[in-house]
Amino acid sequence: MRTLVKDLPEKIGETVELMGFLHWRRDLGKVQFLLLRDRTGVVQVVTGGRRLPLPESSLRVVGRVVANEKAPGGLEVQAEELEVLSPALEPTPVEIPKEEWRANPETLLEYRYVTLRGEKARAPLRVQAALVRGFRRYLDRQGFTEVFTPKVVRAGAEGGSGLFGVDYFEHRAYLAQSPQLYKQILVGVYERVYEVAPVWRAEDHATSRHLNEYLSLDVEMGFIGSEEELLRLEEELLQEMLEEAYVSAGREMELLEAERPSLPRDIPRLTHQEARRLLREELGYPAGADLSEEAERLLGQYAKKRWGSDWLFITRYPRALRPFYTYPEPDGTTRGFDLLFRGLEITSGGQRIHRYEELLESLKAKGMDPEGFRGYLEVFKYGMPPHGGFAIGAERLTQKLLGLPNVRYARAFPRDRHRLEP
Repeated sequence: MRTLVKDLPEKIGETVELMGFLHWRRDLGKVQFLLLRDRTGVVQVVTGGRRLPLPESSLRVVGRVVANEKAPGGLEVQAEELEVLSPALEPTPVEIPKEEWRANPETLLEYRYVTLRGEKARAPLRVQAALVRGFRRYLDRQGFTEVFTPKVVRAGAEGGSGLFGVDYFEHRAYLAQSPQLYKQILVGVYERVYEVAPVWRAEDHATSRHLNEYLSLDVEMGFIGSEEELLRLEEELLQEMLEEAYVSAGREMELLEAERPSLPRDIPRLTHQEARRLLREELGYPAGADLSEEAERLLGQYAKKRWGSDWLFITRYPRALRPFYTYPEPDGTTRGFDLLFRGLEITSGGQRIHRYEELLESLKAKGMDPEGFRGYLEVFKYGMPPHGGFAIGAERLTQKLLGLPNVRYARAFPRDRHRLEP
């Protein structure tokens, strides 16, 4: 029966069968050292007199587990049998044991099909899986229903900008930039819903924080009094997501030397107006109406210095900066908000308009044709409750949590302005 690397400390003195990849090798003639990597870790294997295959070949090893303080993990396997299950046919384009974030990112991404095997390369995806698991578990416990909405749509949730067009038989359709309109409709069915799914944004960016396809963690809930309930929900949700990451992906967090973020029970808040004033008067930054990347970074530093928090809610955005469905206030602001994590926006959300006539007025005020949203609007004729929600960008959250230099490292096969492969 196969033994995993993580279980070897309990097998000292026993003979085990291992299967994995040849991570590294060193041939000293009579004695040969190799590192075998499986999904749980790396172990040193000692053998001799064998013809070793190229790194990344898949192997089966049978041997005795012995303690060795100088070996990785304090033990090694003295091989009695070594079988090559599938040999590597040529050297890898990047030496997997030497893979680091400082390597040329284009090289790492071009050969992602093999560079992902590196321990540091695969670790962010394990952490992200844990974050998503915590996301689902918390919301399930709070009475939410997971839903699955269409990804080929007639119109965009935000009015048609930033959409990827596709041919859909005799019609023109688009890749969904958000499940927003559908999750609102489903609030009328289940009251509380969430979705974990990819979304697409046709934005002409080529930065370390932008992707054109990313994983969106969406939440929507009905019968709320205000956006305050959404802020409280996200605070508790993030607590559980982080806890799950540190419990089930602790090894990966340690491997990447991730600094645990401070997450207070009450995340500090600034209104959009307060944030702009602070940027101008205290931080000396000429903030425009829409907060730039640099403005977000400065606000993140301010929150850390003033409140000791890695998180900051920006609330009460002006109506001009929010989608048509955002609940407006008489003073020209809305019940919309963003959440910054270490100076990067990872969440956008807010309370929604729930009355039919007000939605029609908002669409027209934005210069949008209500006919393009007919299927969405119909449900608001049938008693939609006050509701709201938010969406978390999984890759951005992972990037900032782990201190990755590029958001592309937080997706297995990233899609950006210039990349459609592998």
